[in-house]
Amino acid sequence: MGSTRRKFTPEYKAEAVQFVISSGQPVAEVARNLGIVEGTLGTWVAKARENGEVTEPELSVSERAELQRLRKELQQVKMERDFLKKATAFFASQNP
Repeated sequence: MGSTRRKFTPEYKAEAVQFVISSGQPVAEVARNLGIVEGTLGTWVAKARENGEVTEPELSVSERAELQRLRKELQQVKMERDFLKKATAFFASQNP
């Protein structure tokens, strides 16, 4: 009583992958909308990216600027966190 396995055409796979890339939605959400198992669609997307079949949309100038700003901010926050860890350890060692 095994279930039959669904087969998808290469065209369907390509369209599903392109929808994931162009929509910017998570693979899980697109898979739910299309009625496909998330892992299956994720595999299709990964293979397409690996084979260079999919071109990612280019970032706009404002998106690049925001990305650069966020990277700098993340670096700053990491440095502050590391400093606070060291300060906490120092003060914890001072109190018996």
